Amino acid sequence: MAEKKELNEKKIARLIEQLLVELGEDPTREGLKKTPMRVAKAYSFLTRGYRQKIKKVVNGAYFASGTNHMVILKDIELYSLCEHHMLPFYGKCAIGYISKGKVLGVSKLARIVDMYSRRLQIQERLTEEIADAIMKETQAEGVGVVINAKHLCMMMRGVEKQNSSMTTSAVLGSFRTDEKVRQEFLSLIKN
Repeated sequence: MAEKKELNEKKIARLIEQLLVELGEDPTREGLKKTPMRVAKAYSFLTRGYRQKIKKVVNGAYFASGTNHMVILKDIELYSLCEHHMLPFYGKCAIGYISKGKVLGVSKLARIVDMYSRRLQIQERLTEEIADAIMKETQAEGVGVVINAKHLCMMMRGVEKQNSSMTTSAVLGSFRTDEKVRQEFLSLIKN
């Protein structure tokens, strides 16, 4: 995916103004006068992951570690937009990895989740992208990522199932090949 330069918020605002007209609204009425630019700024924020690079997000925050025990960070909030309807999905992510001599700064794990979440996504790809990035950045023995999320495209339109949630997982390295490692990860993120 090519990195994109800064968004043209004025152009996006003009498009939103046209959308309001097509929806039957008057973009010059008091409540909507500033809406096109507010929406443009919101989309700039919600899609900033396209304009980020993993090296800058991680920013060299690697630390030597003599152990190769499992490292887990869970309950990482995530907010994304589904690429099919551009409606939000939100939930929590759990990440586990077994280091091989170096660990990543804990906040960087959350920043990686944010970088990939702040793009038009499907949850399945989001889960894989996070796992692949952590595996590559840490050169870990294994990585596991689990995301549980609610999708507004299912809740407020279509089948309208407000209590549904989706769980996806991606396991790499020893998390895939060693059943005991995978089970340890899955049991630890449940607590």
